[in-house]
Order: sequence, then C-alpha cells, then structure tokens
Amino acid sequence: MRNIWIICQKELNSYFASPVAYLLLTMFALIFGFFFWNAVGYFNIMGLESQMRGQSFPMNINEQVIRPLLSNVSVVGLFFIPMITMRLFAEEKRTGTIELLATSPIRDVETIIGKWLAAMGLYLCMLAFTALNFAFLFRFGNPDWKPLAVGYLGLILQAGSLLAIGTFISTLTKNQIIAGAATFGVCLLFWVFGWAAGYETAAWAKVLDYMSVINHFDSFSKGVIDTKDLVFFVSLIFFGLFLTSRSMESLRWRS
Repeated sequence: MRNIWIICQKELNSYFASPVAYLLLTMFALIFGFFFWNAVGYFNIMGLESQMRGQSFPMNINEQVIRPLLSNVSVVGLFFIPMITMRLFAEEKRTGTIELLATSPIRDVETIIGKWLAAMGLYLCMLAFTALNFAFLFRFGNPDWKPLAVGYLGLILQAGSLLAIGTFISTLTKNQIIAGAATFGVCLLFWVFGWAAGYETAAWAKVLDYMSVINHFDSFSKGVIDTKDLVFFVSLIFFGLFLTSRSMESLRWRS
C-alpha cells in the first residue's frame, strides 16, 4: 500500500505541477456551470409559467434538474477522461523512464493502481466543482439527497471503468495525442454500443447493449442501485487494469 500511495502522490503532483490539471478543472467547471445555470433557469421559468396559467405543473427538482445534470456530467466525462489518462504511461515511454519503472523493485500492480488512483483523484476534483453547484439547490431548494448520492456513485464507477481502459491504452504508445484519441474512440464506442439494440434483436446486439456504459449508468441517475450495474462497472475496471498489467509485463520482458 505504501508504494501505491507514493506512485499516486507522484502522479497527482505531476498533474498539478503543469497547467494540465488547472486547465481541465477550469474548463470542466465552466461547462458544468453553464449546464447548471440553464437547467435551473428553465426549471424556474416552467414553474412561473405554470403558476401564471393556474396549472398544476408537477415540479420535481430531482427529476427535472439533478438527473439531467448528472447525465450531462457523464457525457462531458467522455471528453475529459482521455486527457486525464493519455499521459500516464505514454509520458514515461516518451521520456525513457518506462525502462526504469519496469525494472524497479516496485511491482507492476502497485504502479498501475497508483497511477489509476491518481487519475481517479483528478476526476474526483472535477466532481467537487459540481458539488459546489448542487449545494445551491440544497440551500435554496429541497431536493432529495439520496438519488444525488447514488448518481455520484454511478459517475465514479463509470469514470473508474473508462479511466482503467485509458490507462491500458496509454501503455501502448509513447505519443500522448495518439493515446488520448484512441481512448476517446474506445470510450465513445462503449457509449454507443447500446444503439444496436434499437433496431436489432439478435444475440450480438444484446451483448453490445449490455456493454454500453450509458445503459448501466441510467439506473444510477434515477437513484437506483442495481447489482448487475455494479458488477459491470467493477468488472470493467478489473478488466482494464488486467490488460494494463499484461502490457506492463511485456514491457518488463523487453527491458
């Protein structure tokens, strides 16, 4: 655990020692802030119009504000996750320190988990900005916190699985741009796999539908924890880290 923590700290420091982390956090905060402003504004306008017309328009802040915003965070993550993971191992290969890492007494699994946890740490910092926005809803409104907590759990699990995939892809090249582009492409595929089930009922379409991360996140956004969704995300995390371990093992043998 000590080695994992050391690797994690080193990676987090490298994020914040460069403009990368600050740029990602700033852009994410601005984008989500705009989404939040629009969602709350539309909610208020709909409420005022229903009162002026004397209509009994059902106003549910969780369904009409929080749930769409969580889905927006999930979508925006597709663009930011590749930028978080693209440097994890690609930078080590570019600078030539990957050989030292591969031949060091630190086990591969410790290095991999440490780097993955650092990526998760940066993503959690991004989610912290969304929590600041939601705090205003609790200050001036009365939303239910339980669906929001479940939604955050879904965001963390989804990000963890995609970050694990991005970590693996980062071991395949020393070019950060290639690693980022490949990670975005793979993450996008995991996002749109479910589209095939909209017009096809064959077994392969059902398999692709099950592999779609958005389908498994949907229940979390509704405030529902489904065991099959938990199993899917945890399995995808382990699968991504397992592939990273095999890739690192091949680098160790070549070193």
